[in-house]
Amino acid sequence: MYRIGFACMYRHPSHSESLKELEAIERSFNPRATTLRWLNSVSQEVAREKLNDIIEHNLAAQVRLIDYVGTLPEPLRMLRLSSDLLPFYSHPQAADFYRQADVRNAIGTGFAQIGERARALGIRLSLHPGQYCVLASDKPQVVENSLAEFEYHADMIRMMGFGRQFQDFKCNVHIAGRLGVEGIRSIWPRLSQEARHCITFENEEKTYGVDDCLQLADLAPVVLDIHHCWINEDRYIDPHDPRVARIIDSWHGVRPTMHYSQPPERLMELDFSADEKMEMPALLETLSKRDLYSHSKRMWNRWTNLYAREFLDRFDMMFEAKDKNLATLDYYREYLEGRAPSGLPAASCRG
Repeated sequence: MYRIGFACMYRHPSHSESLKELEAIERSFNPRATTLRWLNSVSQEVAREKLNDIIEHNLAAQVRLIDYVGTLPEPLRMLRLSSDLLPFYSHPQAADFYRQADVRNAIGTGFAQIGERARALGIRLSLHPGQYCVLASDKPQVVENSLAEFEYHADMIRMMGFGRQFQDFKCNVHIAGRLGVEGIRSIWPRLSQEARHCITFENEEKTYGVDDCLQLADLAPVVLDIHHCWINEDRYIDPHDPRVARIIDSWHGVRPTMHYSQPPERLMELDFSADEKMEMPALLETLSKRDLYSHSKRMWNRWTNLYAREFLDRFDMMFEAKDKNLATLDYYREYLEGRAPSGLPAASCRG
């Protein structure tokens, strides 16, 4: 059974609701945040009350989001949780707050509930630390901050009851920083056991591509991002490229996860067809590669949708689209519902 999923935020389908009603519905599913500047501008008591309120909302919102995903067909039961559930958890200024026994008990109970609900509903969960998690930086303080940030994610995973064995939970990062592969190897012994159980390395658009990630396949699984690979290599990776088999092997029998996105819909305004393969040389006559980095709202290019479907006999797929669950639902209904992902007419990416 394949799974496709969405990342972090819920989008409500607009029917008869007013804008205010839609915003209220979405707020109930999505995390809230604050700024360090605001917390430093108020008394310690007010700051702690605000943090407690945000954390309570965020953990309850994630349970509601998981319950929503549990109502979807089984192939759609895959979800990336938000990284922003515990504001400033890895920041030194918040350390005393998170050491309080009542805070530890509250977040432990909340995350345990999230983990229990996900397991009961058969939902595959993941996390993805943000761009400031640069484990291979050549700046020692950036490495220290990045290790703290990744271990924040490992703490959430641990509290949910995961991280106990290899890839019972996926926590994905890029090989970020000037030290690259060797930088990752140098910090590897410093990661907790839970972090090493869950970490995966994803290829990116610019510097560290699929081949770089495969250099770390002895340490951790590789997450193939086919959109990033297309930008990095100027061509779509063939679903049967020998490197795809090596990526699958890096998961040691666990079903691999891959990522899927498309460039923005505005390419259609530039006369690029929704039905045709997006050829990099033609695109670069009109725009730059950086213009391709942003994600689309929905999966608008049908050729690429058929191409992506060729991977689903072997991979689960995380959709990275601005319309989140709505983009995933659209894709499922148009390309997958009532069908097996293999043995179907598909786009040809060869050559």
